[in-house]
Amino acid sequence: MSILYRHHFLIACLFFLIQPTMAQTPKRPRDYGIQFGVLPTGPLNAITDVAGVRVGQVTLKQGQNIRTGVTAILPHNGNQFQQKSPAAIYIGNGFGKLAGYSQVEELGTLETPIILTNTLSVPTASDALIDYTLTMKDNENVRSVNSVVGETNDGYLNDIRGRHITRQHVLDAIRQAKTGAVEEGNVGAGTGTICFGFKGGIGTSSRKLPASLGGYTVGALVQTNFGGELKIAGVPIGVALGKFEFKENLDGSCMMVVLTDAPLDARNLKRLAKRAFMGLARTGGIASNGSGDYVIAVSTAYTIPHTTKNTVDEMKVLRNDNVSPLFMAAIEATEEAIVNSLFAAQTLMGDQNHTVEQLPVEKVVELLKKAGQAR
Repeated sequence: MSILYRHHFLIACLFFLIQPTMAQTPKRPRDYGIQFGVLPTGPLNAITDVAGVRVGQVTLKQGQNIRTGVTAILPHNGNQFQQKSPAAIYIGNGFGKLAGYSQVEELGTLETPIILTNTLSVPTASDALIDYTLTMKDNENVRSVNSVVGETNDGYLNDIRGRHITRQHVLDAIRQAKTGAVEEGNVGAGTGTICFGFKGGIGTSSRKLPASLGGYTVGALVQTNFGGELKIAGVPIGVALGKFEFKENLDGSCMMVVLTDAPLDARNLKRLAKRAFMGLARTGGIASNGSGDYVIAVSTAYTIPHTTKNTVDEMKVLRNDNVSPLFMAAIEATEEAIVNSLFAAQTLMGDQNHTVEQLPVEKVVELLKKAGQAR
């Protein structure tokens, strides 16, 4: 065998070995020509398009019954307690166990990373966040920590009563947080979730405003675990597939995290969060009685020092008249993040042999093509 032939043979073998792994990467809706709204995405179409934002995830898939995890979102790479971020939380429907709401509502600041997990692991995650904060350099004299933890209930696929999330899992998610692409679907806090009767999960998206509108970026990350009548790009997919609210029991919750580099104060962040909820509505979510639907909105444009000799905070914030493009960005990014979670999620068997099927993507794409909403 000649050297040249062996060279080509090795390349062919390498391609064969790599190909199956590459084929397992789910296509995102945009890969099928599906468009959401009119604003362009950021380079990654992810919450990490907002500069400095990091995401870390720990996924637990053990035995036949553990299907859960943790997702951590860090607004900046500094000491979050010492350099707090302006923040707001909007409650779309309050059947949930979000920790840390009242202080964010009162003071308008976020002083820990944001953790998403399952319902019965909120206390564990909160305890881990306190540990993380107290052990950071310069926090030696801290006596109070407002940990922010969101959740959805993954008890159909996961042995939620076993409370398998540990403090170390939460700390690992924080310490593994990184910039760049964010894994979607059956990962982190979305490992055991269900959305519109199909397998849900983690999804993310972003929007980049044109320079004429400020050039700001808005990124969304969602943990989808809710029901309703699924719509994609305005097409009633749930009806076409025979899966929609009242036909089946599709109750549940959705956690939405929206970050932006636009200089917003807590008041306008609350307004931004409300618009993200409109993105959920675009997908057909109905915020049912048993649904805990929350939006946490944070600005990375500036930080607020925990201690300072100044008696007045001085920062420039965007005027009300200039926030409307950000509202549209939040709506579009949240809508697409939810659909991204469905396209990435895969069929999963879990606790008590319960199985939830993935969205039939190819069939959905055909329906969207017929409606002129996909290539």
